[in-house]
Amino acid sequence: MRKILSVFILTFILIGCNNQTKEKTMDTSTNEKLVKQYFEHFNNHEWTKMADMYAETTDFKDPSLGQGIVKQTRQQIVDKYSELNKVFPDLHDQVIQTYPSDDKHIIVEFISSGTAPDHSKFELPICTIFTIENGVITKDFSYFDNFDEEEQ
Repeated sequence: MRKILSVFILTFILIGCNNQTKEKTMDTSTNEKLVKQYFEHFNNHEWTKMADMYAETTDFKDPSLGQGIVKQTRQQIVDKYSELNKVFPDLHDQVIQTYPSDDKHIIVEFISSGTAPDHSKFELPICTIFTIENGVITKDFSYFDNFDEEEQ
């Protein structure tokens, strides 16, 4: 009886661990699909569709918005990227690598680029940590060098 109970407990543990692994893989895969869709909307300049991927109000860490965490609404996101797109009509992000972290986080390394009307170009390496909860982005923490070359 003891041996049967031990086998039962071991089987239960193995099945439980296997189900947790599948669950995490599914969440990670879902998050990777969401991030892929996000960058497709960005590169197609579909700002409203991209903003709809965020929670109604989202926490941002973004040097261009100031220091610390800044809350932004979907409309503020649309406004920000619409204005940026006016300055850089060919605005584009090239994803270098995605790094799934856990069931709520994914890190994306990418290069943002564009050309201004005066034909000056920029290329900016960026790393963003997305927090995804209930299918929407709730935090967008981006890290990049916000200094102009002239200031350095």
